[in-house]
Amino acid sequence: MSFYKNPFPVTDADRHEIWQMLVERDISAFCRENWEMVADDFIGENFMGIDAAKRHNPDSWRLAFPDLQAYKTAWLKQAHDFAQTQWAEDPEKAIYRATSLRDIDIRGDSALVHKKFDGEILKQQGEKTVLNWQTLYRCRKVAEQWKIAGFTGYLPHPMGFSGNLKTPGKQIPSGAAQHDTAGPYSPVLQVTPGQLVVISGQAAIDKKGQVVGDTIEEQAHYTLKNCRQQLLTAGCDFNDVFKVNVYLTDLANWPRFNEVYQTYFNEPRPVRTAVQTPLLFTFLVEIEMWAVKK
Repeated sequence: MSFYKNPFPVTDADRHEIWQMLVERDISAFCRENWEMVADDFIGENFMGIDAAKRHNPDSWRLAFPDLQAYKTAWLKQAHDFAQTQWAEDPEKAIYRATSLRDIDIRGDSALVHKKFDGEILKQQGEKTVLNWQTLYRCRKVAEQWKIAGFTGYLPHPMGFSGNLKTPGKQIPSGAAQHDTAGPYSPVLQVTPGQLVVISGQAAIDKKGQVVGDTIEEQAHYTLKNCRQQLLTAGCDFNDVFKVNVYLTDLANWPRFNEVYQTYFNEPRPVRTAVQTPLLFTFLVEIEMWAVKK
């Protein structure tokens, strides 16, 4: 398809070929329910696929695909269900738009490939399917052709810690407490000294300056993704954030905002302040963050 653009030049032959296999050919085949398009891209012997179920703790990961046939069966079912959905846009373009594959670590005839998904597809009824996970592919070169030997898929994106694991750089001091109805935040954090990273207030606005989303949920998701992008430029992610300021045009949206917000942070969550205030344009929320770079 003409809209596919391989980021690796043909002079970087191995990465160029791997990208073609794991992005263009994979998406095209999936959208057409055509396994034969990708059948030759796999090594059947000793193939293994792990499903991380978007969970941070490896103890919960499962061997969902013990062999290639198991993966083929699941792939075909997912492709069929996807094809039956009524989309309001070209789903192939939407998947490609949400896909990022730029990190390929090659050692001889072996490669570790990082493929990430971060986007959404609009359905005809106005609902959206969110694509947000990442997959690590283990590839090998066989008879001068790169093939998939196995993968660990549906990893959280970005990765971090959950449960009782403490994020390096910040922790809740012993004895700290808060009221029973407290939201998704920590009452106080003790931060290990390091380089401070502070981002300006972010809102639901795209690169062209257009406001994205009409609901608090839509704007919250897009705003937090903009926050994450700014943090990544400084080598940080949400696990490094210790302070968040949230500005809402209407505090009545606070519970709905929290439903979105709490999915982006692991314990210990940042300390947080929220206020109601007028905002520019049609923004419903603006967020600024402080992080400590380790």
